[in-house]
Amino acid sequence: MRKIAVIGSGTMGNGIAHVFARYGYQVSMVDVNEQALNKGLENISINLGRQVFKGTLSETEKQAALNKIQVFTWCPEAVQDVDLVIEAATENEDTKLQIFRELDQYCPASTLFSSNTSSLSITKLASVTTRADKIIGMHFMNPVPMMKLVEVVRGYRTSSETVLSIVDLSKKLEKEPVVVNDYPGFVANRILMPMINEAIATLYEGVAGVEEIDVIMKLGMAHPMGPLLLADFIGLDVCLAILKVLHQGFGNPKYAPCPLLTTMVEAGALGKKSGEGFYLYKKDSKEHWVSPRFNINRQS
Repeated sequence: MRKIAVIGSGTMGNGIAHVFARYGYQVSMVDVNEQALNKGLENISINLGRQVFKGTLSETEKQAALNKIQVFTWCPEAVQDVDLVIEAATENEDTKLQIFRELDQYCPASTLFSSNTSSLSITKLASVTTRADKIIGMHFMNPVPMMKLVEVVRGYRTSSETVLSIVDLSKKLEKEPVVVNDYPGFVANRILMPMINEAIATLYEGVAGVEEIDVIMKLGMAHPMGPLLLADFIGLDVCLAILKVLHQGFGNPKYAPCPLLTTMVEAGALGKKSGEGFYLYKKDSKEHWVSPRFNINRQS
């Protein structure tokens, strides 16, 4: 594999493109929005620059990586000669199914398809293609350039050859691939999202405030980030979508989203990306503080 297409130029898409280009792969980054593509490319340049500043990359290596990336608004030519496509579009099943239908039409028969989905069925995505044996999940963690794990998700008809190819490829990116089977939430989010949901329920029931919950989990469980801050960084809409997949997929009430999470998403309080979640955020800054809505001492 030498040529990769990444569908989507958001946080995950540009992070995946960054890593592949950094390791010498030719990357086509594809989106339907030209402005999003430009923003994605800008973020890659900034993040490569941070690596240069830290001394883990030279300026020459940064430029070499940037030169490996081409950007395309969606067109068949962007994927007509690639070895692997990684879909990193929004976490919406209908959107992903449509992307896989179109990819199947335009990509060579030998091209492998993967999805960076955090919870949706790889088997269902494969069902709308003529190459179910070549469909697999590659669930990268955010931020992609820093996080080592790749959750490799084997669909019902994914071949052993496809699994071995993706495991080998992940290792070439200096990632740690872990192979799991295709069930709702896989492993990472099947465990993580109920923990986040329980933290939100703990806040909702007035047991403790935002900062108290996060500090207890950080200091008591040695988590690098509290669950409520982590939810804000993931995106509360994404957390809600994954919990709905778990709830529907297993039919178990323990996965039902906390009403507070549902209400916040309906209100547009999506976390860091909207400037407001459990914390408030200053644009283009790492600064954040607890939303006064969730002060444990608030009387109304």
